Amino acid sequence: MNAPMRIIAGTAGGIPLVMPRGPADVRPTPDKVKGAIFSSLGGLVADARVLDLYAGSGALGIEALSRGAAHATFVDQSRGCVEAIQRNLETARLSDQADVLGLEVSRALRRLADGPRFNLVLADPPYAKQAGRTSLAQQLLDDAALAALVEAGAWFVLEHYKTDAPKPPATWQFDRQQRHGDTFVSVFVRTAT
Repeated sequence: MNAPMRIIAGTAGGIPLVMPRGPADVRPTPDKVKGAIFSSLGGLVADARVLDLYAGSGALGIEALSRGAAHATFVDQSRGCVEAIQRNLETARLSDQADVLGLEVSRALRRLADGPRFNLVLADPPYAKQAGRTSLAQQLLDDAALAALVEAGAWFVLEHYKTDAPKPPATWQFDRQQRHGDTFVSVFVRTAT
């Protein structure tokens, strides 16, 4: 049996998170991996404007808010995920610092085009879903709409399967990678180009 998901640290540390009902492809980020991600980000989270894509339960974005991020926008097309994110935000008392979009990611990126820019992107796309031969992780990295939504110097934390190692286009520079079993966490920085 899997351990219950929770917020690890910060103002809402220890609060349990509910998991979405319905979507079979929701794969929650284990606390160990989540802890490693935020440990490696350190002070970059404080006052950040966060974009959490394929948000699932919202665990990554909520962790960022709990650790001092200024605002988070959550994107997931599943109604069950949207409901879980909203419930988790309410439980953590972080709803006033968040927006939740129940849209497919590429549509959400285009809808956000006229809004404020982000400086931290967190994404955990489904591993098994691919359009053609390109993984969703690579599609995100290649998406000009995403690159346009972030400031130069913004950080992009991307979870992916070991065989889906994305190659950054000129808009992103590879920074580092962590391995947790079959899950890899690659970190990129938005270039000025």
